[in-house]
Amino acid sequence: MKHEFSARILSLAALVLAGVMPTMAQDLAVSHTPNASIQGATNTLMEPTGKAVARVNGAVLTDRDLLREMYMLFPYAAQHNGQIPPEMEPQIRKGALEMLIFEELVYQEALRRQMAIPPEKMRTAERDFRAQFGSPAEYRQFLISQFNGSQKVLDEKIKRSLLIDALLKIEVDAKSTVSLTEARAYYEKNPARFEHPESFAIQTISFLPPGKPTPETLKEERKRAEAALKQAQATTNYEQFGMLAERISEDDYRVMMGDHKAVDRAKLAPQVVQALLAIKEGEITGIVQVEQALAIVRLNKHIPAGKAKFDDVKDTLRKELQQTKLNAVRAGLDRRLQKSAKVEVM
Repeated sequence: MKHEFSARILSLAALVLAGVMPTMAQDLAVSHTPNASIQGATNTLMEPTGKAVARVNGAVLTDRDLLREMYMLFPYAAQHNGQIPPEMEPQIRKGALEMLIFEELVYQEALRRQMAIPPEKMRTAERDFRAQFGSPAEYRQFLISQFNGSQKVLDEKIKRSLLIDALLKIEVDAKSTVSLTEARAYYEKNPARFEHPESFAIQTISFLPPGKPTPETLKEERKRAEAALKQAQATTNYEQFGMLAERISEDDYRVMMGDHKAVDRAKLAPQVVQALLAIKEGEITGIVQVEQALAIVRLNKHIPAGKAKFDDVKDTLRKELQQTKLNAVRAGLDRRLQKSAKVEVM
């Protein structure tokens, strides 16, 4: 089971080059969180100043660390000019702060145990990190802009991340495995869980009228929907439709590329079902009106009612059960570490 923190090391440079994340200061506290400059980004969630947001046994975590973690929790920031939707910001901020504190506690526990990273593993991590850059000059520019040109400082950040990863593999990953036998037992004990109604996996682009629409505003809404339909018909895949939904849709699913996943037929309006039954998977409906709202729907998959076979769900089920177990084990570790720690939130 590969832990998420390892992946974060390797994605750091990619995020820098994408121009999404705020510039990393030399006093960065949480090293394994990906970082990037905001070159090319016109809007950011907040302007970090380096002020403390928490102290963990005296170690300071700053608003720069918090902002980077918030971007990690909201991977769609690149499509939003570096912004996080205001309605989602409080929850993402809370989760990011909790994760920052947890990571610092894990790092400190790894130091307390005097854990070490083998030289060869360190060299491999450094090599993999460098490989993300297009040229030595590009890498040197990154090192200058982010670490004042200090390879030693970057190496310390990579080492810190690897130590966190190593402790979590011992205390979380190793205790969260789920065997095929365990997955089958769960499948057999929960038959209703694997029965599913007829459903449709869909994406939407929606236009919602104001609180008290007038004939004029409804007419304008129809014109916008007709223009959007032409753009939607020009898309050829899930990603293109999703990017369009993020730009112009007005429903809450816009931040998830318009993706509703699989929706029970009974929960869809009759006119939407009728439109979906008239098209094939991968095709797009015309404009569908539900009360005064207008929608354009992409059918990704039509799923008949039935019961999933174990062989069809075993891999997904094991991952799900492992993730549930991992979350519980990690929460237990967090509680144990916090019990003897001094944590101050500013």
